[in-house]
Amino acid sequence: MNSKLPNSGTSIFAVMSAMAKENNAINLSQGFPDFNCPDKLIEYVHDFMKGGFNQYAPMQGIPVLRKAISEKMEKLYGKYFNPEKEITITAGGTQALFTAISAFVHKGDEVILFEPAYDSYLPSVLLNGGIPIPIKLDEKKFTIDWENVRSVLTSKTKMIILNTPHNPSGTVLQQNDIEELIKIVNDFDLILLSDEVYEHIIFDDEEHLSFAKYEELASRSLIVFSFGKTYHTTGWKMGYVLAPALLTNEFRKVHQFNVFCVNTPIQLAYAEMMKDEEHYLSLPKFYQQKRDYFIGLMKDSKFTLTPSKGTYFQLLEYSKLSNLSDMEFAKWLTREIGVAVIPLSPFYSNGTESKYIRICFAKSEEVLKAAAEKLSKIKPL
Repeated sequence: MNSKLPNSGTSIFAVMSAMAKENNAINLSQGFPDFNCPDKLIEYVHDFMKGGFNQYAPMQGIPVLRKAISEKMEKLYGKYFNPEKEITITAGGTQALFTAISAFVHKGDEVILFEPAYDSYLPSVLLNGGIPIPIKLDEKKFTIDWENVRSVLTSKTKMIILNTPHNPSGTVLQQNDIEELIKIVNDFDLILLSDEVYEHIIFDDEEHLSFAKYEELASRSLIVFSFGKTYHTTGWKMGYVLAPALLTNEFRKVHQFNVFCVNTPIQLAYAEMMKDEEHYLSLPKFYQQKRDYFIGLMKDSKFTLTPSKGTYFQLLEYSKLSNLSDMEFAKWLTREIGVAVIPLSPFYSNGTESKYIRICFAKSEEVLKAAAEKLSKIKPL
């Protein structure tokens, strides 16, 4: 059989979660909370289900939810998005990303992405006949070299994919990054795909620089968000995409044949939840406490940690402990130490080796403490 993705296997997240189960290890690998969503959100879903709201939603999403999103964006970022023409509810962030790439990338189009990168970007580009142009972030600071970006721009460049806060590094774009990107879009006619699913999980009083804040970027961007990350409901798979009407029209042409619409009672429940701004406004403090708690527990370990600036992921550099590849080290940790983590190399298209592993700190303090105790006891191999 002639595979469309000959070099793709099972996702590293599934692989490491399976290893965690097999070895009865603490699972800090796959990125999901081990605590539940707000009780009232479940109550809202139940009420709407009991109320008979169980049939197809409109293709673009329930109107009341799109209106709530529009109001939130205007309040947080000063940008009005028309609920009818510029907001689409999707079956999670990954579907939104795939649909956006499918709608705009033609065979032979070049798509710039930054590595380490979330693992769905590359295969989505390949499946649509695009040519990925990976650019490596700085190996220690995970920042963008904008001169490097300019050097690969051609007449075939169709799209640039960016992610802030960034998974897996936990970095966030700064104002100088935005300024450099604005210069590029003023010189080149291209589309931006901005993955902002961790918009509310940002630390140390940093500001989330959403592309929605900048008209030069917003006018050519599809911006992807996630309810799952915001409301601790990753298993419900629901997100949304914001884009100018012209781009939204093309996006919806693919979306309608991809999933058509998404879960009706959950959409209505999120609309109710969004009336309570305190939940998402409190997320930076909530997750920063977990980040700081874990880092404090790791202070006497042989790992090197630079505190994450966003997401609920933290990188650990382990060169003082082992010369094993990150993949082998991650497997060793799972089997021998009892803590499952994610190696960084699968986030690179060519399997670039690093001495980093990624952990998820969206866990209870008990789990974080137990994992840190195990990790802190490791001596150089």
